[in-house]
Amino acid sequence: MKHRIVLPRSEGSASRQAHADLPAASFEREIGRDGFFGPATHMYHRHAPTGWSAFEGPLRPRAFSASALAAQATPPWDAPVLLHNARVKYAIWRCERAMRELYRNSDGDQLLFVHEGAGALFCDYGHLLLREGDYMLLPRGTLWRVEPSAPLCVLMIEASDGGYGLPDRGLLGEHAIFDPAVLDTPAIDAAFLAQQDEREWGVRVKARGEISRITYPFNPLDAVGWKGTLAPIRLNWRDIRPIASDRYHVPPSAHTTFVAERFVVCTFCPRRIESDPGALKVPFFHSNEDFDEVIFYHRGHFFSRDGIGPGAVTLHPRGFSHGPHPKALAQSQLEPRSETDEVAVMIDTRDPLEVTKAARSVEQTDYVHSWRTA
Repeated sequence: MKHRIVLPRSEGSASRQAHADLPAASFEREIGRDGFFGPATHMYHRHAPTGWSAFEGPLRPRAFSASALAAQATPPWDAPVLLHNARVKYAIWRCERAMRELYRNSDGDQLLFVHEGAGALFCDYGHLLLREGDYMLLPRGTLWRVEPSAPLCVLMIEASDGGYGLPDRGLLGEHAIFDPAVLDTPAIDAAFLAQQDEREWGVRVKARGEISRITYPFNPLDAVGWKGTLAPIRLNWRDIRPIASDRYHVPPSAHTTFVAERFVVCTFCPRRIESDPGALKVPFFHSNEDFDEVIFYHRGHFFSRDGIGPGAVTLHPRGFSHGPHPKALAQSQLEPRSETDEVAVMIDTRDPLEVTKAARSVEQTDYVHSWRTA
């Protein structure tokens, strides 16, 4: 059995408390393992760790205009994939009118995040309304379709191994971050019963990466009831109550919403900014050598970034230090605000992500230079 080597040491000028009371004119960088849960060391530098003058080779920070890729309406099984590895597929989907065929994903559990629009979802389990800001978790094999009341733009995150669960809340208790009572499930209601008919319906099934079509002489969403412990769930970001501290900048892992086998999904919601004069007010520079980091920007002003708006996606692969943009860092020190107004969805993946041709077609190639001060 392997045991971690834990040797807490301090050398030179260093802060007694991570993310607070930094040595004068220094920049803190966290070198960490296991996504902020493992051993870590905090370095204190004279220069910002993102102060590079050139960046060459395939490893680099990347940004994509995901909403532009979703400008064209498609069925969900043809939604453009931006990023992927063996355990996760990250796609963007636009739906403008009622789906005339049903969809079943037998390759993985499907997490939908509604970036724009609204509508009704019908699935094996019943009927549920969707609106902007909703997560909709559909277990593997669930049969479903949507009827938009306003054009939908949806982030789709497929987990191929083990599905999704909730994070361990530890000392905070089971009602922290969000109470499980706010999770909604579909209902066998009048709208669901009214859509049951005897006309021909097609079902598109994704299995082993390929699409098959099954035809029924009736609507297979014909359940009259169900009971059990497996069901789709809906969660809106407005029901998330983020962890905050006046004296300490909590790491991104504290905002974990869902946990999958080899990645996590975090939600950044509006929260109070640290009030202690010595506490960092923006995310700290860090080198997380075990995860690739992807952020989808939903709404508001992302307080650690410049030039990134709603509908954009950034990818920070492992292998280099990253952190706040210079202007955002300076504003946090000179013009302190009392709270953030951002909403964003982040995934951290243990396995490296591949960038697709579709994503490269909407890439903001100058993003690597966005940390320059001049």
